[in-house]
Amino acid sequence: MSKRQYVDIHIIQTVPPANLNRDDQGNPKDAKFGGVRRARVSSQAWKRATRRAFDEKLPEADQSTRTKRIAGQLAERVVLRTGVEPEAAQRIAGALLEPLGIKAGKKAGNTAYLLFFGYQQLDEIVGLIADQAKDLAELDDEQLKAATKDLAVAERLKTGHPIGVALFGRMVADIPSLNVDAATQVAHAISTHAAEIESDYYTAVDDENEADESGAGMLGNIGFNAATLYRYATVGVHQLATNLGSVDAAIETVTRFAEAFALSMPTGHINSFAHRTRPSLVAVVVRDDQPVNLVSAFERPVRESDGIAAASAVRLAKEYARSSRQWGDEPTHVTVSHAFEDDTLAEAFGANQTFSELLSGLNDALTASWKTN
Repeated sequence: MSKRQYVDIHIIQTVPPANLNRDDQGNPKDAKFGGVRRARVSSQAWKRATRRAFDEKLPEADQSTRTKRIAGQLAERVVLRTGVEPEAAQRIAGALLEPLGIKAGKKAGNTAYLLFFGYQQLDEIVGLIADQAKDLAELDDEQLKAATKDLAVAERLKTGHPIGVALFGRMVADIPSLNVDAATQVAHAISTHAAEIESDYYTAVDDENEADESGAGMLGNIGFNAATLYRYATVGVHQLATNLGSVDAAIETVTRFAEAFALSMPTGHINSFAHRTRPSLVAVVVRDDQPVNLVSAFERPVRESDGIAAASAVRLAKEYARSSRQWGDEPTHVTVSHAFEDDTLAEAFGANQTFSELLSGLNDALTASWKTN
């Protein structure tokens, strides 16, 4: 596909005290940037939250999963569709997957690593043997292996990718032919300002504690921080169209992704902190040259004492305007939805829109752009 196009999504979002994404010590992840320590949420954490957010709005057949239990998932579908006994279904599933050469895991029925695939793809694999499942169940292991070795199992995993796989890609080290190039890149979210990790020392009281027993029923400690985050992701529309096999499907998926990315939230310790918020600003830039992360706006940490989110939004707008002038950028489409009153934002990104108007305008802009291709 000769046309190349990228949809950049820039978000400013404030999060209260929370531990969205913890490190190996149980503390919120952080990073040093611009000479100071920043709060950080890994790209993996927000990608998973995004994937789960848009999967919730899709029928099961269009959803994806990442698991070591592909054999178990396949066997369950064999049972539901054909009525064979679970033990026989497990044997059939194992025989179907064996020619792929996927390394087995330590636990019986598991693979050695996580595999990312769609439920529709599993259903199509089941379809290869549905009419003969009861006959296959009667075969011994060698006969079953011979009867299934030439079936087009790999081909079913190479085509008909669900949105999740098409967006985020798939790498299978043992079977390069199953790899899918990701259409989306997601940056680690970092705070626009310096942030320190704090500690919540807490106690839990035993409600049934006898009056003559002193002390708490449990003691604990949770690290947390609070931050205004800059979040960034970009989608290669051309790669997404290749993965999905359709430009129209790609355009619809970009809109779904933008909505899910903006409104999703990692859920680490969410019951302890109730940290779910909405973005203060979402800016979308459609580009035909290359994706551009605007994190340089915050290399010098924001130090405003009267509204870090507002100051961060202005910083972002100024960086976008400066970068556009410096490099002569001419984006295909620019739009913004925000909760501030500042002319700087309008000068850089255009008039403020509701989030639904932003999504609708993005869809219209992509449709018009690809129709003229």
